[in-house]
Amino acid sequence: MTALNAPRDKYNAVWLIFFILGLGTLLPWNFFMTATSYFTERLKDPVITTLNQTGNGTANAGNTKNALELKFNNVMTLCAMVPLLIFTCLNSFIHQRVSQKLRILGSLCVIFVVFLITAIVVKVNIEPVPFFTLTMIKIVCINSFGAVLQGSLFGLAGILPTTYTTPIMSGQGLAGTFAAFSMICALASGSALQDSAFGYFITACAVILLAIMSYFVLPKMEFFQFYIESNGSSPSGDEENKMDLLKKEDATEKRPVVNLTEDEARPTVSVLNIFKQIWVMALSVCFIFTVTIGTFPAVTADVKSSLADKGAWDTYFIPVSCFLLFNLMDWAGRSLTAVCMWPGKDSMWLPALVISRIVFIPLFVLCNVQPRYNLPVLFEHDAWYIIFMIFFSFSNGYLASLCMCFGPKKVAQHEAETAGAIMAFFLSLGLALGAVVSFAIRVIC
Repeated sequence: MTALNAPRDKYNAVWLIFFILGLGTLLPWNFFMTATSYFTERLKDPVITTLNQTGNGTANAGNTKNALELKFNNVMTLCAMVPLLIFTCLNSFIHQRVSQKLRILGSLCVIFVVFLITAIVVKVNIEPVPFFTLTMIKIVCINSFGAVLQGSLFGLAGILPTTYTTPIMSGQGLAGTFAAFSMICALASGSALQDSAFGYFITACAVILLAIMSYFVLPKMEFFQFYIESNGSSPSGDEENKMDLLKKEDATEKRPVVNLTEDEARPTVSVLNIFKQIWVMALSVCFIFTVTIGTFPAVTADVKSSLADKGAWDTYFIPVSCFLLFNLMDWAGRSLTAVCMWPGKDSMWLPALVISRIVFIPLFVLCNVQPRYNLPVLFEHDAWYIIFMIFFSFSNGYLASLCMCFGPKKVAQHEAETAGAIMAFFLSLGLALGAVVSFAIRVIC
């Protein structure tokens, strides 16, 4: 068997590279969300404010949001979720026609350029309408190429042993934690929004650059090469395959001729047949993120502290108890799968635990969400909210990571990359459905 002959992952170098690549997939988007206040601040302009529907001119400029500010969050969500879903779906089909190197390295380079432009724009005066348009174009680019990058990474990890999906999930979890921690530091420092935003975007550029360099190193790892060759594909395209064969002419008798090109390397792969084998895992990860995004942050961010003497706690309650705690526990859950993978991929406990997470919707709705119009508050104390958040976020990270690890392992090895891409699509579908469901859940309160 392949696993018995596999070389060791020396110093866990391949694991670490996948962790950095996972960090690079979500850090850009998390930094964009964290800097929302910066973007809306740039949209405040006396000329635009005079066009406000109130008709009060600049007198209310500081108290009334103009049309661009009011639309920003909704349009941003739309520009993020629609390309994410479309391009993740496309990646499930085009990954067999477009080289892996072009999909991963090309996506990272485009995201790097977008963030470099974003950092430069921080120091440039631009009118609100062009700034709004440019920001939305950048969000579309980041999520389009981010979807291709994420789908390609999960597909690539599907070729390796099961535990190599974990560092991608763990890296994504750290991205959210780092962004939340940055937001709290900005609040504590009292620094200007413009300076904070510039720091965010430059940091994101550095992380993406690190991810690009890591990907260049990846094909040189003996452990990685072994599994890629066993799968009959190459991360660097057909040219690298041919160069490999030229260097090893004496081994051509032992190595099958089918390794010469990707088209001949693997049997025909059917997306539908693969889905029939992994549909439980695919629907499970979709359901996990539908429940999560349907509740967080649309409902959870509106919970108010019930403590009488709040002081600074009122300022830090949501940044700490909602965003930081969620991302920390989500990261912990994702990382735990590196040492524990219970229940197994064929166990009925896994889908049962996934479905049981629906209980978090009423639990959070019955917390001290304000304003509210329909339901009473049953869990008013802050402790209830914090306890629910710990289990909610930990289960999200752990169960989602299990599903993403197990999905590609339920199919034949030559189908693993496609299975990983399909799993990434259903993850994105869950995010999109959760965004839609969140409006309905918030109305219930």
